[in-house]
Amino acid sequence: MSLVLPFGDKHPAIAPDAFVAPNATVIGDTEIGARSSIWFGVVLRGDVNSIRIGSDTNIQDGSVVHVTRNKFGTAIGSGVTIGHLALIHGCRLEDHCFVGMQATVMDGCVIESQGMLAAGALLTPGKRVAAGELWAGRPARLLRRLDTDELRNITETAAHYARLGATYRTQLATNR
Repeated sequence: MSLVLPFGDKHPAIAPDAFVAPNATVIGDTEIGARSSIWFGVVLRGDVNSIRIGSDTNIQDGSVVHVTRNKFGTAIGSGVTIGHLALIHGCRLEDHCFVGMQATVMDGCVIESQGMLAAGALLTPGKRVAAGELWAGRPARLLRRLDTDELRNITETAAHYARLGATYRTQLATNR
């Protein structure tokens, strides 16, 4: 069973068709949209500000999503993919963007729709990844424009994880 905890008077709101893995943790002022998937070992800690996650978004194993007190909540749009072990903190990820495995997105950053942050990248405070751009490195910098196949893959990956999350929801419900 997932650990879903209020913080003060704020209670998580999770869409009935979202998948939240049994060992994921969801705290406080956190909303998870339809068909989104929160995978194994993920922590969503909306204690001192809000976390908003749209529909068909996947946050993969071991990732942490947090906020900045009195300054930045975290807003994650629809159709977003966040790779394994990512750190997402007080930022905005617009619809249909992609954050690679072990990437870090810091306070005040924005990744626009169809923007991509490469695996292992560190997006330092206040940076903006524009639509169609691939940023990489530590600290992250513009590497190049994404090609048509890469842009299509962003959408396909989100759709794949929405289907996979639904399969897990059904399988776990059956095995209880």
